[in-house]
Amino acid sequence: MPPVSSAPSASAYRFLLSRQWVVLALVALLLIPGMVRLGFWQLHKHEDRVARNELVAESLAAGPVPVEELAAPGRGPADTDRYRRVTAAGVYDTGGEVVVRQRTGGDDRSIGYHVLTPLVREDGTAVLVNRGWIPAGEDLTKFPEVPAPPSGEVTVTGRLMADEKAGSGVKDKRGLPPRQVMLIDSARLAEELDRPVLGGYVALEKTSPEPSGEQPRLLPEPDHSGIGPHLAYAFQWWLFAAAVPVGWVVLVRRERRDRLARESGSETAADGRAGERADGGAAAKRPVPAPSAAGTADRPAD
Repeated sequence: MPPVSSAPSASAYRFLLSRQWVVLALVALLLIPGMVRLGFWQLHKHEDRVARNELVAESLAAGPVPVEELAAPGRGPADTDRYRRVTAAGVYDTGGEVVVRQRTGGDDRSIGYHVLTPLVREDGTAVLVNRGWIPAGEDLTKFPEVPAPPSGEVTVTGRLMADEKAGSGVKDKRGLPPRQVMLIDSARLAEELDRPVLGGYVALEKTSPEPSGEQPRLLPEPDHSGIGPHLAYAFQWWLFAAAVPVGWVVLVRRERRDRLARESGSETAADGRAGERADGGAAAKRPVPAPSAAGTADRPAD
């Protein structure tokens, strides 16, 4: 009777000490905190988006104030004052007008320019006014045809925006054609205009008196309703982090089961071969019966 096999001991998990499984365990341990951090990164992006939406909604709902209350030469709007509606009065300086390259239109597909025109105020300071979007022409090396701004003194109302910085989706480039820029930078344009310029710029909403003739297409209000997929991404990363140890345990149990099955199959095959050898030896030792005398007597003679 074959001996009864004992229950699998801790030696069944000895394969975990192999190089392959040690590396796999280390990778799992590194993945978990990384995925948790990515989840919190997406959560913070979601919170930032919600805070921005609230800021935009509050700023657009507030009444307009004079631009000098929120900006000054060399100083742009504070973070809490972005998107606030402001008013400014003065005369457009078409000689200092520039266009901002690689800007999309309202359909988010057409590429063109933003028209940036300084509005010179009574005290000699200027505020940059983004008068809107125009399509790009065929020759990007030349200054495009820009609709002329209203002449004489005007009062503009628009959203106060901060200066743009490199890395916000647009790369700053030098060596561009004359009167073309990549980013709206009030400090750099102040050097070219040779006059004080208020920090930031005004995204035009309306002009008084209203201009006649064709004008650049006004920029739409910033979206402040969508929150994006960041919260969903955060939960996805956390689910991935929770799935790593579960998957590791599943792999370990499967490997242990497969190894036990292979060992059991090997033992069964070995027992079978041993049995065959034992049966063969017994058959070899078994005596062959001799023919009986009666049988010999009854056999006919040749």
